[in-house]
Amino acid sequence: MAMRMRPVLLEVKNLRAGYGPTQVLFGLDFSVAEGGVTALLGANGAGKTTTLRAVCGLIRPEGEVLLSGQRVSGLMTESIARLGVAHVPDGRGTFMELTVEENFRLGAYTRRDPDVAADFARMWEWFPRLKQRWRQQAGTLSGGEQQMLAIARALLLRPKLLLLDEPSFGLAPLIVQDIFAILRRIREESGVGILLVEQNANLALDLADHAYLLETGRIVMSGPAAEIRQDEAIRRSYLGY
Repeated sequence: MAMRMRPVLLEVKNLRAGYGPTQVLFGLDFSVAEGGVTALLGANGAGKTTTLRAVCGLIRPEGEVLLSGQRVSGLMTESIARLGVAHVPDGRGTFMELTVEENFRLGAYTRRDPDVAADFARMWEWFPRLKQRWRQQAGTLSGGEQQMLAIARALLLRPKLLLLDEPSFGLAPLIVQDIFAILRRIREESGVGILLVEQNANLALDLADHAYLLETGRIVMSGPAAEIRQDEAIRRSYLGY
């Protein structure tokens, strides 16, 4: 029996973007399925972070960015967030002077539904360390705990799509394993789609359903993550492991 295809959540067509006169992205086409994980892989400077910034409106792109069929390219970042896109930037983006509890409440600030308390409980289940640090100032957390807090705060927006930029950056290997185990659980239990930028290609491909390889602002290869992970020539040529 053929596997039923998931509906497309994010569709990006001919995406071009840059900074001032410097063009970084040259006509990217990619997609993320509902409840799926898509990985963007490539060396430093390939354009991965710029792609996330273009999708969520932090820089103005050319081309089309569609969320559940609705064009969002050209909208302000705040408007894109309200439509269901949450961004966890490189560097984590937590509010260091606030407590864990205050970061949680800020994440859910725009919500008016009655399920906020239940979502807090879900975050405690996924990130038990944060429950233990509930009254602690975010700036005093470890790097791994700050990354967990940034992801939890983004999920409290109840997004359709989570943009994750280098969640393993600067963290010890055991903490990275913990975070990716949590991401796998989020994928399985929440139904949120994830667009993942990650230098650790092996971990990213283990989590993702589909992957795109970027080189100097262009997609040079794409396919099911499992196939790319098993292809030794691709790993050596593009992924460096």
